[in-house]
Amino acid sequence: MDIWSKEKRSEVMAKIRGRDTKPEIIVRRYLYARGYRFRKNVKGLPGTPDIVMRKYRVAIFIHGCFWHGHETDGRIPATNREFWEAKINRNKERDRRDKERLLAMGWSVITIWECQLKPAVRQRTLAGLEYYLNHNFLRILRMKPSPKPYNMPDMEPEESLLAAEPQTGYDMSAGTVDEGHRTVGVDDIAGCLPE
Repeated sequence: MDIWSKEKRSEVMAKIRGRDTKPEIIVRRYLYARGYRFRKNVKGLPGTPDIVMRKYRVAIFIHGCFWHGHETDGRIPATNREFWEAKINRNKERDRRDKERLLAMGWSVITIWECQLKPAVRQRTLAGLEYYLNHNFLRILRMKPSPKPYNMPDMEPEESLLAAEPQTGYDMSAGTVDEGHRTVGVDDIAGCLPE
């Protein structure tokens, strides 16, 4: 039996936020402070991930232990147990389905549980997240094909090194520079400078 009326229970449940929760803000502040940039609550991806890092091809979900049925820390209320078991099992199934769809699209998926952001273990969790992001980024870079060298057929090897202008020679004797068509001395340049 519930201690509140149906109207009061409905009002209390409606105030539970689904985005910008304290655990989400902790993770976002950590990432932003370290220079990572991201988008939040991207509706175009399955499951509307809490944080999306396109450069790293990573979608991050930050789950509450109760609402998503965390095996370690989640518990089912004693009252109306059948309702809560069915609801949490539906949430877990939806989470699994969304994760599979993201993986099929080529995204890496990270799930951070609310209990992993408690002060005692928060730093270890966030450092592990950063470690994964960096290694995933390096993996993505290794997968990209390296650029092919540009071939210039029917050219001599010396000509293929020429960018736009003929090569100029530098004669270091007597402070002169050979520009290809006339020689300018250091004294000529000095005469142009204001005194």
